[in-house]
Amino acid sequence: MAFVAAQTEIAQTARNRLTAIYGDTTPENSEVIVALGGDGLMLECLHRVLGTTKPVYGMNCGSVGFMMNEFAEGDLHQRLERAQPSILHPLRMHAITASGVVEEAVALNDVFLFRQLRQAAKIRITVDHRERLAELICDGVLISTPAGSTAYNLSAHGPIIPLSANLLPLTPISAFRPRRWRGALLPSTVDVLFEILEADKRPVAAVADFTEVRDVVSVAVSEDRSISATVLFDPDRALSERIITEQFTV
Repeated sequence: MAFVAAQTEIAQTARNRLTAIYGDTTPENSEVIVALGGDGLMLECLHRVLGTTKPVYGMNCGSVGFMMNEFAEGDLHQRLERAQPSILHPLRMHAITASGVVEEAVALNDVFLFRQLRQAAKIRITVDHRERLAELICDGVLISTPAGSTAYNLSAHGPIIPLSANLLPLTPISAFRPRRWRGALLPSTVDVLFEILEADKRPVAAVADFTEVRDVVSVAVSEDRSISATVLFDPDRALSERIITEQFTV
């Protein structure tokens, strides 16, 4: 196994203790990556293994640690043997900027658009080549994976989606018009197109996990089933169960 740790003191200390017990190798030569940190580090590790069969097992050395298991030094080999896999498919973003540059990126959490300046953004939304919203006036809009539905999507008052639902939540961020629109649940097979209206006056940036593209004029998003990442959870902390539990958290 390869141990990858965040730069915090607690994570680095945990890595030193675990490598002294279990040894260490490089992520490239490992059968499994053990991530020590928070959800941000887990996301980095999952991007690192996208398109491979190498799983990532996280232990929380951060704050929230929604994607992580509890930290413990003992019985790590046994924990890995009992761990349950969750297969995650990313969203693929295809963005075109005002200067004509094309940028692509993948996101395991979400793709969101957000205004760059003081004025609200104006965005047209098309789903499978059919216009669904001619003009959304807002701070932004996002589309997330089921795994990412408990992150920014939830903070923007979007719904939590079980992993098995094959749905993608589309959620406005501070919508001004239409005032009562609260978003939509879309089949995971759809192609969504966001077109920026009055882009010169109301510039918009697009973000896919770690990749930000500024001054976009259009952003196409769809789920990419051709690649995946595998994350491992202890039997009592399965991701599907945690997503359900989160819906009853007050």
